[in-house]
Amino acid sequence: MRVDENRPPIDGFLDHLAVERQSSKHTIDAYRRDLQALGGWAASQGVDDVSALQNAQLRAFVADEHRRGLAPKSLQRRLSACRSFYQWLLRHGRIAANPAASLRAPKAARKLPQVLDVDEAVQLVEVPTDAPLGLRDRALLELLYSSGLRVSELCALRWHDLDLDEGHVTVLGKGSKQRMVPVGSHARKALAAWRSESAAKADAPVFPGRAGKAISPRAVQLRLRQLAQRQGLFKRVHPHLLRHTFASHVLESSGDLRGVQELLGHADLGTTQIYTHLDFQHLARVYDAAHPRAKKR
Repeated sequence: MRVDENRPPIDGFLDHLAVERQSSKHTIDAYRRDLQALGGWAASQGVDDVSALQNAQLRAFVADEHRRGLAPKSLQRRLSACRSFYQWLLRHGRIAANPAASLRAPKAARKLPQVLDVDEAVQLVEVPTDAPLGLRDRALLELLYSSGLRVSELCALRWHDLDLDEGHVTVLGKGSKQRMVPVGSHARKALAAWRSESAAKADAPVFPGRAGKAISPRAVQLRLRQLAQRQGLFKRVHPHLLRHTFASHVLESSGDLRGVQELLGHADLGTTQIYTHLDFQHLARVYDAAHPRAKKR
């Protein structure tokens, strides 16, 4: 796409997103807001052309946005838009270097994931098997809690991916990375009962949805919400909550962070380390409740 140097550079970049990259309207609107904020700030500094901004000026822009209360995540998104914009200008020879390349936003505080305690997890998975779809629901819940699968991994499962005799399941995770995860005895029993009822072939989805195709992640989310309420749990229960719960309970019992990393299929140990904070919170609650010198008088 030929760049019209007479057009404002932000407009040209947004056209590039729409035409060449075929970005969604949502993405283009987000970039437009972020770059308009940059343009407004530049004008307040007496700079009419944002392509003339230098690294020090962009640092001042980030600092001003932070001071006026923009959250770290919003700042990260705004900086990402700036980096892409200046990279586009650089590629088309309109600037000599990307002034935003080295800029980093303040780190956003990581929220600790919510988890179920052991009693709540057992209460959830032990749905009545004589209810409509009871065997399927029990198998689905037991497998999510037993093996910590992502909902996408669960939905993609075929019966040939499961070895119920040996007690493991093979899944294709993020980045098309395959991993093998243990399946606990309760989950194996529930899956065997479900397969016996469904009489499914080896290449059939373990959890079929409409017309025999694999169940959708959205259908799993809705079903978990229904089952949680039916079981008397009024937390916001969703598939990833069971993955968090699995990780937290395994780490709490074993203390093996690298083992949990392998089970979850995390490429980076840092992603798994958030569960150590959950484990410490649990230990802190035990300490506060039990230690005579910790109790408030």
